[in-house]
Amino acid sequence: MSSTTPRATSIEEFDGLLERFVSDESVATGLGLELRPTDLVISPFAKCGTTWLQQMVHTLRTGGDMDFDDISRVVPWIETSHDLGIPLDVEQRAQPRAFKSHLPWEPMPRGGRYLISIRSPDRALISFYRFMTGWLIEPGTVTLDDFGHWWIHRDGGRDYWTHFVSWWTRRDNDDTLVLAFELMKEHPRLHVERVAEFAGIEAEEALIELGVERSSLGFMLSHSDRFDDLGMRTLSETRLGLPPGSESAKVKGEVDKSAFTLSQQTLDALEEQWRERVTPVCGLADYGEALAISRADSP
Repeated sequence: MSSTTPRATSIEEFDGLLERFVSDESVATGLGLELRPTDLVISPFAKCGTTWLQQMVHTLRTGGDMDFDDISRVVPWIETSHDLGIPLDVEQRAQPRAFKSHLPWEPMPRGGRYLISIRSPDRALISFYRFMTGWLIEPGTVTLDDFGHWWIHRDGGRDYWTHFVSWWTRRDNDDTLVLAFELMKEHPRLHVERVAEFAGIEAEEALIELGVERSSLGFMLSHSDRFDDLGMRTLSETRLGLPPGSESAKVKGEVDKSAFTLSQQTLDALEEQWRERVTPVCGLADYGEALAISRADSP
């Protein structure tokens, strides 16, 4: 670990921090959760729309409750809740019970309903880099392309490719709804309606409008303190010794893409991994084809 800052200043240090962040006991406890048939698990890959869907579902099921300090306190994160002292198998503020996860299908607790959003790998990579910089990574020390190499080749079933394939191949199952981040941005109302229907929430016009408003980027930015991973940030300060008040906001405004440009080498590596890991199983030449299929499947 760097002697000048407790934040990571290299990919190796960053990977080490991640390994220590969540305990094996917490993950095992979460994997043992017994889901009810009405339970909803929101499980996109990291930075592919998880917080957005948490807020959408919680708004719809409660009629607009905002009385929380961290969205993951009312829509708890399966893998981390034990470490945070948040009980999982209890009643929640409203029905259906809803949980967050980043798990692929294979280790996921069975018996519930599963809400997934996919996102292009290049934008997911960049968003994760922005999210970690200033929290676990010291700004200015790890380049986007070094981070990209780690992200692309991360193993152990925690990578984008494993996650994408596991959920895409389940998209025709009645217990699974796979949405596309890009289409959620294009047609927010349609997707609020689809989420309400999938979750079994009877939503009249006023509730749909509220769901659109309170899951909008503008609303969530204006309440960003509810979506800044307070529980995990606090845990990172105690367990990892990170500085208090680190930047951990999960909702960020649009960014100048020229400030976060992947090199051609990294873009080529993304395409290579897609061809090797996704195409043989899913038959998709690239993410654009997945997006086109998702668009055709939208009501």
